[in-house]
Amino acid sequence: LCYEYHLEPEIYSFALLRAFLECGQRLGIRQYPIHLKLDTGMHRLGFTQADIPTLLALLQSQKTLMLSSVFTHLAGSDEACFDDYTTLQWQAFDAMSSQIRAAFPYAIDRHILNSACIERFTQWQCERVRLGIGLYGISPVNQQALMQVASFKTQILQLHHYAKGESIGYSRKAYLERDSVVATIPVGYADGFLRRNKGGEVLVNGRRARLLGNICMDACMVDVTDIPDVKEGDTVVLFGDSLSISQVAERLDTIPYEILTSVSQRVKRVYFHE
Repeated sequence: LCYEYHLEPEIYSFALLRAFLECGQRLGIRQYPIHLKLDTGMHRLGFTQADIPTLLALLQSQKTLMLSSVFTHLAGSDEACFDDYTTLQWQAFDAMSSQIRAAFPYAIDRHILNSACIERFTQWQCERVRLGIGLYGISPVNQQALMQVASFKTQILQLHHYAKGESIGYSRKAYLERDSVVATIPVGYADGFLRRNKGGEVLVNGRRARLLGNICMDACMVDVTDIPDVKEGDTVVLFGDSLSISQVAERLDTIPYEILTSVSQRVKRVYFHE
């Protein structure tokens, strides 16, 4: 599929390299770009320093593949307490990538900086950077420097007036402490709105409103008693303006990445261009 759709793969192991090389040779491919991943301390995927001699010998013995870039991934670049370790990773990457680049007559790019590192270690920019969560306006370092651009919105599906003492939702986990106006919204854990959001808040017409009871598969309920002029069809923000992804993540004792990647494929995506 990579060859068919002109995708440039990340190669992190000899098994993957040999498989991709053999496929390319069968197809008669020449100088197809690949990207080598080096393990400098993350210890997840990648070639190690000990692999370099064998790796270079294999790559130099063929004409099917060519190196577009070499890169590594930092384990703790967003936390100052790991700066010494981050520096050691850079030093290892600099040495390994220099050894690889010296073995070929063409230019090979390097990249090591992720979103946090782009802000904290500009001296290691190299030829490329990898802006990941920063593309969504989320900073692991200084949120004031970026504007969040991702939001998760829905609308009120139905409104009900319930008396004090009524229970709301599965397992009767919430009981109303007053006569209340309750809104049902068509978002649940199947959409990536995690069950851990129970008891949290959403924005209804720009005002905070508390979630009631358990989060259902396809819906959840919100106390909108204090929202003036609320009506069916009004906008509900699960995260976005005035209710940031970072705030939601902090309440759930997780990271913004989990909040974003949990939003399921059945949620409609709307893109705005300026």
